[in-house]
This record gives sequence, structure tokens and C-alpha cells, in this order.
Amino acid sequence: MTKVINLNVTSLKSDFTIISEHKPNDFSKQAKRGAVYLVGAGSGDPELLTLKAYRVMQQADVVLYDSLVSEDILDMCHSKAIKVFVGKRCNNHAMPQEDINQLLVTYAQAGNCVVRLKGGDPFIFGRGGEELQIVVDNGVYFESIPGITAASAASSSTGIPLTHRQCAQSVKFVTAFKKTNCPNQDYSEMLDPSQTVVLYMGLNRLAKLTEGLIEAGRDKDTPFALVSHASLPTQQVLIGTLQDIASKQAIAKLPTPALLIMGDVVNMHQQLSQFNLADQKVQSRFIAEQNEIKTRINFEIDCNKLDAEGDLVLI
Repeated sequence: MTKVINLNVTSLKSDFTIISEHKPNDFSKQAKRGAVYLVGAGSGDPELLTLKAYRVMQQADVVLYDSLVSEDILDMCHSKAIKVFVGKRCNNHAMPQEDINQLLVTYAQAGNCVVRLKGGDPFIFGRGGEELQIVVDNGVYFESIPGITAASAASSSTGIPLTHRQCAQSVKFVTAFKKTNCPNQDYSEMLDPSQTVVLYMGLNRLAKLTEGLIEAGRDKDTPFALVSHASLPTQQVLIGTLQDIASKQAIAKLPTPALLIMGDVVNMHQQLSQFNLADQKVQSRFIAEQNEIKTRINFEIDCNKLDAEGDLVLI
């Protein structure tokens, strides 16, 4: 189990000592001096983590991680690293952003290899740029390592391509909130029928989002998908239209984190999902069919051997 610790940021500057038990042998001078590594943990599936992210996580002295980082991925960090939970969920922040920024700076200036572990990709609605501005302003070196963003994970695991030459020549990533308590109501920017729109952090505003889009002129019959826990074993998918997806969700109650996908590409889900091995039911069917084929082939081989030996005559 991961140990979560609470820290008093104001006391850190005088209390920190350099952790040296597992300093890397092949890291740059910047890392030994103290540096921040902004790491994208991806969608939660450990197999989707990049090799570079894993290497850096294994060299970490300190890990500051968010709420969307799964336990499986957190366990891939160095076992002796200090792990500090700094996650944010809707109206529930473990630590103010200013304190997180200060932790990054203070730990790095104490000579530590600091991994800032974020769900998805740090530079796609992950506040990665904001944190690095503070890091650089304090003279700390950094490196950013990308992760698989939720849009890519949801697209692949559901069989909903984000672009398609026939119906979606572009894709737009949009946040449902510009800042805390500041909803994004720029609906006029999401009306192009040839464009796929992916909405992050929009589940709790689903009804207002769909109403606003229809009022702004988006076709009420536009295909709409809600993907919960993308790429994880707990993934759920809800398909509807701009007009009825909110009422369907009111009944289905799919949990957060969830991603919203709007556009004609959603129509491809029904066709592609039947053979998408990312779906556990499809995978089970595929394995059963493979076993059936192997059994039939083995039977035919055995029969041919017996026939060749004269013990069995096939009519």
C-alpha cells in the first residue's frame, strides 16, 4: 500500500536533507543537482506507461502524485521514494496549487530527483505548464515526459476514432472548466459538424453542456459518447445523441473520471466494438474461438496420423 503523508510546506526549507540511498548512476548532472521530472502517467493502465517514464520513476527520490494516478502505476516508482499525495477532484483539493508549486521547488533545491506524476498527459489540461513556470522561475531544471491523454485512451479502447477522412477532418480538445468555478461556455467554438469534439472534465456539467450546444446551433442528433474509466477493467461506455445523452446518464450514472466525445465518429463504435480486443467480452470470445480452432486442428492431425498408420480409415 502507498503511504500518504501530509506536509507543512512552510517548514520544509529548513528540514529537508538530500536523499542519497538510490541516486542514479546514469542520470544527468541536473538530476544529481536536483531537478523536476514532469511525468505523464497515462490513462491508468500500467502497460500504457512509456519506458522513459518508468525509468525516471525508478530513480525518483520524491514523487508528488495526483488522484488519477492508479495504485498499479504508483507501485512502479522506486520503493524508497517519498510519495506525497497532492490530488485534486471536483471541489476536493488535497493541497492548494500554490503549495504544490512550492513543494516541487523546495524538494528539487534540496538536491532531490523529483517526479511530478500526473494522470494522462501533463500538458493537456494537466496544469503542467503552470507548475513548470514556477519551477523555472526558481532556477530549477526540468524535463517533461508525455503520457497517453484520456482522449487517445478512450478512443482506442472504445473503437471511436477521433478523426476519419469521411466524417471528421479535425479534432478539438476542450475543457468544461476554464478555471475553478469558471465553466467554459464558448459553445460557438464547437459547432463544426466535420470536427470531433472531446470534452474533458465535463461529466458534472453534462446537462448544461448539451443544452448550451443545442441552443448555440449544434444538431441535436449529433452522436455523443460518454466513456468512464477509459482503458481500465472498469471502463463503461454510454452512447446517445446530443439531445438524449444527459437523460441516459441520469439513469446509467457512469462514474468519474469520464470523457465526452461528440461527432459522427461515435457512430463507428457499434461496428468496431464487436471486434475490439480492448473489450473484455470480445477478448473472451476471441480466446474461445482460438481454443476451438486449436482443438479442431489437433483433432484433424491426430486423425491423419491414425489414418497413415492404418489404424483408422476416414470415410
